[in-house]
Amino acid sequence: MDEPLTMAPESGADLRRAPDRTDRLIAVAERFGRNRLIGPVAVVVGVAAVGTVIWFGDPTTPGGHLPTCPTKSLLGIVCPGCGTMRMVDSLMHGDFRAAVHYNAVGLVALFLLAWSFVAYCVRLWSGRRWRTWQHWRYSAMVILVVVVAWFVIRNIPIAPFTALRV
Repeated sequence: MDEPLTMAPESGADLRRAPDRTDRLIAVAERFGRNRLIGPVAVVVGVAAVGTVIWFGDPTTPGGHLPTCPTKSLLGIVCPGCGTMRMVDSLMHGDFRAAVHYNAVGLVALFLLAWSFVAYCVRLWSGRRWRTWQHWRYSAMVILVVVVAWFVIRNIPIAPFTALRV
């Protein structure tokens, strides 16, 4: 059960903070006797597996083994995620310029996901709270606006915007 916040008599400041989602996840993991490495290791193994498939699948080769974007194949429009596999492949090969060309917004999203994962691991292992972009007041709205704007801009059929299509 959550304990109420207490106030210091002389300053009026909070002595304890309200529990957040990470606190609840850690409490559930401890209740079931789970190791604190299982979640992060599962994420790292999953990312390594996807990276291996992308590395050997070579999404930059037309007609390869990896699937194409269903939105682009079925509807003929470029979705906000189009080019993400090629962006990841370019990053793994050290070609940052090509990664930005394939999906610049996806590259920023990859950075934000990595930041969130590191913050989660720090919180899980040390118990130290680490504020991330998810705690910012308008982060969800900003992400929604950026993704919708990226979707619209990539599909404008005028000369400077056609370069953003992949």
